Order: sequence, then C-alpha cells, then structure tokens
Amino acid sequence: MIITRSPLRISLGGGGTDLPSYYRKHGGFLIAAAIDAYVYITLHKTFGGEAIIKYSKMERVTQIDAIEHPIIREALRITETDISSFEMASMADIPAGTGLGSSGSFTTALLKALHTFKHHVINPAELAEQACQIELDILKEPIGKQDQYIASFGGLTCFEFHPDDRVTATPLRVDKDVIYDLEDNLLLFFTGYSRSASVILKELDSKSKENDDEITQNLHYVKDIGRRTVTAFGQGDMEKFGALMNEHWEYKKQRSKAMSNPQIDAWYQLAMKNGALGGKLIGAGGGGFLMFYANNAVKLRHALTAAGMQEVRFQFDFDGTRVLVQ
Repeated sequence: MIITRSPLRISLGGGGTDLPSYYRKHGGFLIAAAIDAYVYITLHKTFGGEAIIKYSKMERVTQIDAIEHPIIREALRITETDISSFEMASMADIPAGTGLGSSGSFTTALLKALHTFKHHVINPAELAEQACQIELDILKEPIGKQDQYIASFGGLTCFEFHPDDRVTATPLRVDKDVIYDLEDNLLLFFTGYSRSASVILKELDSKSKENDDEITQNLHYVKDIGRRTVTAFGQGDMEKFGALMNEHWEYKKQRSKAMSNPQIDAWYQLAMKNGALGGKLIGAGGGGFLMFYANNAVKLRHALTAAGMQEVRFQFDFDGTRVLVQ
C-alpha cells in the first residue's frame, strides 16, 4: 500500500503572472503558501487483472487508453505504469473548484504515488515540471504553474517564472513571528460557490496571448505587488501586507467581469468594516474562498460567520508532496 499527500495552497502576491502566455514574454513572479489541507492518493497491487480507479466516480479498465479521467490517464502514460492488477483511489480535505489549487495537488500526489510504486526517486522540481507537462502541455489547460510547484515544494515560497520556462523556487525568508502572525490573522471563508477556473483563466490567457495592453499592464502591476509584498514581509510590516492584498484585489477584478459578483462584493465590504485590512478571492475568481488579513481576527470571524460564511482554519505545510505510507 502506498499513500501520498499533496497540500493545497493560497497565493500571497503576484498571482496570474505564472501563465505561460505572460511569463514567456515578461517573466513572472509570485509568492505562494502551502496549507495543511490535502489531496491524498492511495495505490496498491490487487489480483483482479484489471485497474480499479476511484475518484468522484469509479472506473474498471484493462487499458490505459480506456481511462476517462484525463490526468490519471496521462500520468499513467508518462510514468509507463503497468495497470494490470492495480487499484488507485483519491480523496481530498476540500472539494475541487474552490480556488485552492486542487488540480495541481492531485496531479503531484498522483505522480508521487506512481513513481514510488515504480521505485523511482523524483525531486520536487522534477515532480512539479512533470505535473505541468501533463496539465499544460498535454491536456492544454489554460492554467499557470504555481499550483504544481507550491504543492511539490510546500512552505511559503517565491517563484520566478523565466521566459525560457525555467522556474526558480526560493523559500520566503521572514522571521518566525511573521509566519505566526499570518497563521493567526489570515482567514479563509468559503463563498459557497464552486466553479471551474478554466473559463476565467482561458479569457486571461487569450488576452495575454493577443498582447492585450490592459491585461499586460495589469499583470505587470500585480507582479510588482508580489515583490512589494516580499519587502513588507521582510520588514514585518503586516499592515502594508493587508493594504497590498486590497490593492491586488482591485486589480484582479479588472481582469474579468466574471471575477466577482454582488454577493462576493457585499461580503468583502462587510469584512473591511469588521477588522479586515485587505483580502481577495483565492484562485482564478468567480467563487471558491475569500481570504482576508485582519487586524482584529475575532471581530472579522464573528461578522462573516454571522453572515453565513464558513471558515476553514489552517496552518502552513512545509513538507510539500510526500509519501505517508510505503
């Protein structure tokens, strides 16, 4: 029996600049943080002579080409895994479509399990790039690279996305007090809306490919917010971080009319009146989780839970994608 897990993530600054259509021209930069909510994969050999694959549905197949789930199919192909007498199952702490990078976490956890199954050692950079190869290159998803990389590396990490497709990962160097402050005062609330990121990301990716000046300037500015966020963390200036989150949200909303809606805007205003210094929707937008940085976490928590929102508390994960049982 093999069990792997891969963390979900939040973005702390610079999100969107990891799209290949942007970083291949201008370079990208962002800060992401892995959190202690996970996607799990289990694998083991059976004696049935077929592959049993369980996710939100169950498949029984004898050939890889017959597998309906695209990521599972391509992960098995790329690792050249023999699926005779093979069983795989997945589960997650938080459902997909909520903006926390579950697809990248699923792919990295699956690949880690398959490489372990075949007694292969793979480092975090290789694991992330192989996950990106499946999702971006093979399946042509209009997504960026941050989810796969932060899931693989874990921690609070700065990523530089170079025009030649190289990715440089550097741990965010801050005092422990900053990390404790973030864990205490960053709050996640579920909007009640699950959505596919593809529609909004496809719009952003298309505009970036077409050299849309408005989108390009928007992402330039958001990249700069990411770098200013690093400076704020280094100085321990958490009020500045909150203001940068608010600034980021205003620019993020300009990318697409589908980014927000009247209910999300109302929750955001309620939060800003009750202890939040800044916030944003995590992920592509349109639903999922609202994240706020608060100078009064208790007041904010009471206001938003009273308004019907569900909080998900978290701490940071510093392990990245790992094998739990082998």
